[in-house]
Amino acid sequence: MFTHIQMRSVEAEALKLSVDPNALLAAVKIESNGKIFADVDGKNLPLIRWEGHYFDQLVDPSKRQEARKAGLANPKAGAVKNPKSQSARWALLKRAMKIDPDAARMSISIGFGQVMVAHWKKLGYQSPAHMIEIACLGFTGQLDLMTNYIKWAGLVDELQRFDWSGFARGYNGPKYRKYGYHTKLKNAYERFAGKSSPASASSGMLRMGSEGARVRELQKLLVKHGHVLNIDGDFGPATRDAVKAFQAENGLDSDGVVGPRTSAELASFEGEPAIQSADVPATENRDVKSGVFGMGGGAALTVGGDKINDIADKLSGTGVGSLEWVSTGMYVVAGLLILGGAFWAIRGHLKSKQTFEGI
Repeated sequence: MFTHIQMRSVEAEALKLSVDPNALLAAVKIESNGKIFADVDGKNLPLIRWEGHYFDQLVDPSKRQEARKAGLANPKAGAVKNPKSQSARWALLKRAMKIDPDAARMSISIGFGQVMVAHWKKLGYQSPAHMIEIACLGFTGQLDLMTNYIKWAGLVDELQRFDWSGFARGYNGPKYRKYGYHTKLKNAYERFAGKSSPASASSGMLRMGSEGARVRELQKLLVKHGHVLNIDGDFGPATRDAVKAFQAENGLDSDGVVGPRTSAELASFEGEPAIQSADVPATENRDVKSGVFGMGGGAALTVGGDKINDIADKLSGTGVGSLEWVSTGMYVVAGLLILGGAFWAIRGHLKSKQTFEGI
């Protein structure tokens, strides 16, 4: 349980964010699991986690092989295992710092909010070392890291709306439902507040954390409006940001939630049918993919991929992602469809360049 001083610190930060203090307390509770420090050689230090794939990318290229041989770097996420004890993790960090100090610092997540130090500049810190120093100050320093990340990631709206699924999707990633982060947040809020969680103002609307066919419809419409997205049915940060940009362009409230007005405005493009919003669970996210030759962004490849998936669906009846069941001959056809889609995407881009925005 938090001390009186710690709770006052959270309340002060919540006031700055115009968020219910119990909502921010819930987020801190779930992320920290009630643990703020670890005893490392007699010192109270923040909890850290080593990310070897970050180090592999960030380390000076001339020292990458050295880092790999030392078992500190690997291009595959999770390949470098974290020691169980925090003392061993801090020792690992010190070893890495002897190879490349700043790259090593940027390869850890730190504090009860587990914020990547690689975000130091975006979060307003002077350097990776400065961000770690702030985390080492104590509870208030780690709270500073977490709230700065919440603001940078655009998750204040989700806390204000008590949108636990949306916040969990944005903060914990596409697997948040598997680990029940949204339910844990809701339950923690209700314990702190002593009452049931208010119904989210965005309930029943497409928003961060939604998934399925309706999200795919939304993503296709956003692509038609010139936004670069992978059409994967997962309403993650990339889709939310595209929705916000569309709303801002069309004089709507830029909240990233697809309500009736946003849906109608999107559907006005070429007489598309309006999207029927629904609250649906989230699945694995795919990263936004770049477009063919940098023209048209992800739209070109996404359209081609949809055509191939449609063929696979008809042949196997197993849904999107069923390409593994398509015969070798169909892979050839699929390749031709991608090339054809790329050609027409580029041709359309050149003929109506003003319609699309570069992202």
